Amino acid sequence: MATVDTAPAKTPALPAQPRPRTPPARRPSGMAVPPQPAPATLIGSVQRAMRLLETVAAHPYGAPAKQLARATGLALPTTYHLLRTLVHEGYLRRDKGLFFLGDAAERLSSSGAREKRRGRVADTLAHWRDSIGAPMYYAMYRDGEVEVLCVADSREAPAAEEWADFRETGHAHAIGQCLLSQLDEDARREYLARYPVQALTPYTVRDSDALLRRLARVRRMEPVTERQEYALGTVCAAVPITVGATAATVALSLPAHQADRLLPAARRLHTEIGRNLGSLTLSISI
Repeated sequence: MATVDTAPAKTPALPAQPRPRTPPARRPSGMAVPPQPAPATLIGSVQRAMRLLETVAAHPYGAPAKQLARATGLALPTTYHLLRTLVHEGYLRRDKGLFFLGDAAERLSSSGAREKRRGRVADTLAHWRDSIGAPMYYAMYRDGEVEVLCVADSREAPAAEEWADFRETGHAHAIGQCLLSQLDEDARREYLARYPVQALTPYTVRDSDALLRRLARVRRMEPVTERQEYALGTVCAAVPITVGATAATVALSLPAHQADRLLPAARRLHTEIGRNLGSLTLSISI
């Protein structure tokens, strides 16, 4: 007997249908397309100009264009073009065929150099503070004013409190007296005309004439001392540093109960300054 196959017939496979494509989202009108990051680029002409500046800086007595071209590996026409541009902008100057750093380049370097000099002075003062055991002060007479530019003190050796403006009381403290002693008499009288002598303590000099007589007796490079003339309870000594027309000083202070240490400490400071005078004079314009 014949049998009937009751299994469901296989449905023929349908061909694959293409998947519907989703249209890209439309950006709202007016929305800017974010810029794509551009690859980092270097400007060759700037690099070449900087190499020229560095090479000129390495020749303090100047260098001709051909020498600079060889040193930098630049073609001579390129070197001439860059040199003319740098001279025009003030970064270089030309004198008798030689190229030197110009005023603009000096201005760029002056700020960093000034900070470096200031750091050198601060480090030197800190060393003396620790070795001598007293706070240290670096001051200059600049534009008619007594200016304390750097102080190195510590918890063990605290600086004297500036209870009266140092600039206006140069007659009373050793810093001011030391700076005034390095000036001529006309400059001293001009300062005292602006900042008259006033009694800050019972020990302060009484009048301008007495102060001028005292300053006239100070010998060159001799430390100047004062005992409680600026502040009761404090004694001070200052060692002069004269470079040309510039007056500067390094000073120290001690509590009055250690007054017996003042002269030995001042003599030691004087010796230390003599050993380091070269670096201090280089840093005198901080």
